[in-house]
Amino acid sequence: MQDILIDTADGITTITLNRVEKKNSFTQAMYATCADALDAARDDVAVRVVVFQGDVTVFSAGNDIADFLSAAPKSNDAPVFRFLRALAAFPKPIVAAVCGPAVGIGTTMLFHCDLVYAGDNAAFSMPFVNLGLCPEAASSLLVPQMMGYHRAAEALLMGEPFMAEAALEVGLANRVVPPTEANGIAQAQARKLAAKPLTSLVETKRLLKKGQMAQVLERIDEEAESFGRLLQAPAAKEAFSAFMEKRKPDFSKV
Repeated sequence: MQDILIDTADGITTITLNRVEKKNSFTQAMYATCADALDAARDDVAVRVVVFQGDVTVFSAGNDIADFLSAAPKSNDAPVFRFLRALAAFPKPIVAAVCGPAVGIGTTMLFHCDLVYAGDNAAFSMPFVNLGLCPEAASSLLVPQMMGYHRAAEALLMGEPFMAEAALEVGLANRVVPPTEANGIAQAQARKLAAKPLTSLVETKRLLKKGQMAQVLERIDEEAESFGRLLQAPAAKEAFSAFMEKRKPDFSKV
């Protein structure tokens, strides 16, 4: 799996999205690889921190549409949902470095990371409604909690990009840096975390998320059910047809 590179050293597992020619768009195989890597990092007592990173030009364009249409998730056991549950329930710190576009899952996965360092070229978007779909990754729960209702409604109903400084303002990013520095800063912060006692890291993260985890996992499943239903509806079929045909979708009859 060259589309996902996994390296473990000095207590840090680094998961690199490495499909730059396709803008790091996720395939089902990539989701499965990421889920397996998180499971392995969870169970490895030598691993204290996980880092997600992409390229200086792009974090992720979201789902690979062709792969998605050929292997659309039909159950909660689909690789994408296995990845989301593994990410949401991961007990150790997760650090992310994000540069360039972060579309769909490229943004929603960040709500489950503990530290996020954004390049000043980062552009976050959650265009689910524009595809005739609904939010995923418990973003319908977590986005309003972080941003407040009206900002969340604008982000999720309009689906328009917001830039790195806006992400910093609402708390999605910890720091905005030049793109060439983002991965290095994420690694430096991960090394600081890895030098700390694992028991304290895990317990502190558990307390931070106490009372929320059950809600998050329940919302992931609820969104998945709605997502699957909407995927079969006329609006999504029109949106994906328009995407593949490189035209503007017509939702006037849906």
